[in-house]
Amino acid sequence: MPNPRTIPLLPCADIDEIETFFAALGFRTTYRQLRPYACLALNGHGFDLQYYGLDGHTPESSHSSCLVIVDDTGQIWEEFAAGLREAYGRLPVKDFPRITRPRQRKNADGRSGFSLVDPAGNWLRFFRDGSTETSPAEVSRLGAAVQNAVVLADSKGDVAQAAKVLQGALNRAPADDPAQDEARSFLAELTERLPEG
Repeated sequence: MPNPRTIPLLPCADIDEIETFFAALGFRTTYRQLRPYACLALNGHGFDLQYYGLDGHTPESSHSSCLVIVDDTGQIWEEFAAGLREAYGRLPVKDFPRITRPRQRKNADGRSGFSLVDPAGNWLRFFRDGSTETSPAEVSRLGAAVQNAVVLADSKGDVAQAAKVLQGALNRAPADDPAQDEARSFLAELTERLPEG
């Protein structure tokens, strides 16, 4: 019996925008049509994606998501980050498109993961293959708050609540807590990702 595989089929308003975005990330177009409906097939980094045109689709209203399991989240993140910096002149961390940094995910058994949110608002959630992961070490209360903030911000998209949780934990944490640097670094990133005003 052949190995089954799935290909995510995600909505967008503009396949041209999606094609340009993913070309910057090292994907190539394998199929494209405009009639009778817009459709785009992409391949890169060992996996396929497909997009279909959906009239009226907005990134803010998107609820589509897919998981991508990879051997090394760090390597693919670095490749994506380089492409995004080249295309946008910076690493986009808020609005559409955006990318989060690889971090251990409490809600994924401690596996390393990051999210790439495309211009159409679809979440591509990258996780390290769990067969090579080790059990996460014990963490301090501040370390646990960092893990909770990661889930809130990077998995649920609630950056404001993540920043609030993390700021409160930092205010209560002892100065010698080993998670201080990680917590402060993540809080600075969350602050940058918060909407203005």
